[in-house]
Amino acid sequence: MLPILKHSKKYILSSGCLVVFLLFLVGCGSSASSSSGTSIMNAPAHMANSQAQTSAGNAQSASGSSAGAQLPATGKQQNAPIGPQYLIKTLKVSMNVKDTRKVASIIQAWIGSTDVASSTAGADYEQTGDNLYNVSMTFSVRASVYPQIYNYLRDYAPKEGGQLQSFTETVQDVTNDYVDTQSRLKNLRVEQQRVQDLLSHAQALNDVLTIEQKLTDVEGQIESIEAHLNELTSQVAYYTVSISLQPIETAPPPPAPSGWSAGQAFHDAFSASLAFAQSIANFLIWLLAFSFYLVPATLIIWFVWRVRNNPRRATPKPAETPTPSSGDM
Repeated sequence: MLPILKHSKKYILSSGCLVVFLLFLVGCGSSASSSSGTSIMNAPAHMANSQAQTSAGNAQSASGSSAGAQLPATGKQQNAPIGPQYLIKTLKVSMNVKDTRKVASIIQAWIGSTDVASSTAGADYEQTGDNLYNVSMTFSVRASVYPQIYNYLRDYAPKEGGQLQSFTETVQDVTNDYVDTQSRLKNLRVEQQRVQDLLSHAQALNDVLTIEQKLTDVEGQIESIEAHLNELTSQVAYYTVSISLQPIETAPPPPAPSGWSAGQAFHDAFSASLAFAQSIANFLIWLLAFSFYLVPATLIIWFVWRVRNNPRRATPKPAETPTPSSGDM
C-alpha cells in the first residue's frame, strides 16, 4: 500500500510541475504579445507616416513598372525629352495682283503692326508699263511672329482676287553648329582664365612673352567664335521674308465703233497736215545742218562741170603754112 501511495505522489508532483511549466510558458507568450502590441500602439506618428509613405511608394513603383511593361505592347511608350532646336528659315513669296503698289503698302503696314520689331531689308519698284510696276520687298521678322506672317502671305492673293505664283520656305537646322560653338566658346574662356593666371605668376621674361602670345591667340579665337555665335543667334531669332509682286495685265477694251463726223475728219486732216509740215520742217533742219558740207561740195561739182562743158573755151589754132609766090618760083 505504501509503495502505491509513493508512486501516486510522484505522479501528482510531476504532473503539477508540468502544469506550472505550461502556465509559465503561456504567461510569457501573452506578455510578449502584449508588449509588442503596446509598442506598436505607442510608436511615434512620424514612424507610422514613414511606413505608410513607404508602402505607397512601393505601390506606385509597382504600378509604374507594370505600366511601363504594358507600354511596349500598346506602342505608346513616351520618348525622352529633346533639347531646343535652332533653325534658320527663309520664305520667298511671288504673287500676281491688280495694283502692286497698293498691295505692297498694305502688306508692309500689316507686317509692321504685327511685328513691331520687324525691319525692311530693301524694296524695289520697276515700271513695266502704263501705271504697272514690279515690286520686290524683303523683311526681317521675329521667329515668334513668323507663323502668323506665313499664314497671312499664303492666303492673301486668293482672297484679294490675285494669283499665288510660288511659295517657297527654306529651313536650315544649325543646332549642332550652335551647340558646338557655345561649347568651344566656354572652353576657350576657361583656357583664357588659366593663361591669365599663369601670366600673373610668371617671373622670367621668356615665360611672360610666351604666355602673352598664347593669351593673344586664345582671345583672337574667342572674338572669332563670338562673332559667329552672334550671327547664328541673329539668324535664328529673325527670319527673312522676300515678297515679289507682279501686275495682272488685262487686255485693253476694243475701240467702240463710231459713225462719220465732220469734226473728226477735220481733226484727222489737220493732224495729217501738221505731221506733213513737221516732216518738211525736220527735212529743212537736217538740210541746214548738213549745208556746211553740201554747199562747198555742190559748188566744186558745178564748177568742174561748167569747165568741161563750156563751148566757148579757148582752143589753140593750127599754124598756117606760107604759100609760095610766083616770083619765088
